[in-house]
Amino acid sequence: MAFNGTWKIDRNENYEKFMEVMGINVMKRKLGAHDNLKITIQQDGNKFTVKESSNFRTVDIEFTLGVNFEYSLADGTELTGSWNMEGNKLVGAFTRKDNGKALTAYREIVGDELVQTYVYEGVEAKRFFKRG
Repeated sequence: MAFNGTWKIDRNENYEKFMEVMGINVMKRKLGAHDNLKITIQQDGNKFTVKESSNFRTVDIEFTLGVNFEYSLADGTELTGSWNMEGNKLVGAFTRKDNGKALTAYREIVGDELVQTYVYEGVEAKRFFKRG
């Protein structure tokens, strides 16, 4: 339940490089690096409700741990996969629908921050959120 709450983006690490490897054009990368993302997470046992709101869109996502679901990134890239809990870390294993390549995502609480880590094609990026 440590994930519960509203989190606002504070800073990024290697995020533009990650977006570049994902195939996102330079204009969208510049905008994406300053999207003012806010995430609201509500956990009820194995069920999660996540609201993502940014400069570009607001989307509600519901998922159950271990159950595959479909999701599209802000740039329109479509994914399928699932989240699982490993210790106190959420681990997402997703596959891009357009090219079949794997995207791994992690969410964990480190100190007073929510850290989201993305790994695609060997490139790792981190986004750091503060409770808001």
